[in-house]
Amino acid sequence: MEELIVLYEDNHVIVVVKPQNVPSQEDASGDEDMLNKVKKYIKEKYNKEGEAFVGLVHRLDRPTGGIMVFAKTSKAAARLSEQIKNNQMNKTYYAVTSQIPQLKQNNLVNYLKKDEKNNIVKIVPQSEQGAKKAELSYKVLQTNGELALLEVKLITGRGHQIRVQLAGINCPLFGDNKYGKEKNKKSSNLGLWAGRLEFIHPTTKQKMTFACPPDCDKEPWNKFYLDKYFIR
Repeated sequence: MEELIVLYEDNHVIVVVKPQNVPSQEDASGDEDMLNKVKKYIKEKYNKEGEAFVGLVHRLDRPTGGIMVFAKTSKAAARLSEQIKNNQMNKTYYAVTSQIPQLKQNNLVNYLKKDEKNNIVKIVPQSEQGAKKAELSYKVLQTNGELALLEVKLITGRGHQIRVQLAGINCPLFGDNKYGKEKNKKSSNLGLWAGRLEFIHPTTKQKMTFACPPDCDKEPWNKFYLDKYFIR
């Protein structure tokens, strides 16, 4: 894994950038993950004996890159987790779809259920047992041929939610081998990036806002002009 990119750090939180195709936490692959990488960084930086405490308060799917905040104390972890529970942590994603949505702006509401056996999430009827409500809003920012760049805001936080809901309107993400189009299988980069994160600092109570663009030299991000969305 490449060197850890730290956007902000104090005694309570650390905000970092997760590269695409890296797990948020340890999984069956055994690949280096963000949680352990942050622990290693803190241990080495502060010469800590034993394992450093790092609280994982939210996750990004492995193929999704972007901003993550980790807690450095148990109190910070509890307060950040509470913000997520109360929808006080705002995440803005940038998505590239392989078709242009019919509506330039829309709110999508579906009910999702995970097929654990096949590790896939499906849109199901509300009445189906285990179905969970999923809601997001999107706005088309730019188009390039058949591709569209969307700004996506999550109202709920379900696994694979953006990928499944956009595929549900026939606009699967670029490079999505699970929910997308056969022709995009050659791409290693999923068109999904957590580009902006807002939360209340767990101790100072100040509003914290962070923004970070994806690697604009790589597909599919090189098809669009992204810089203007990340000027503070």
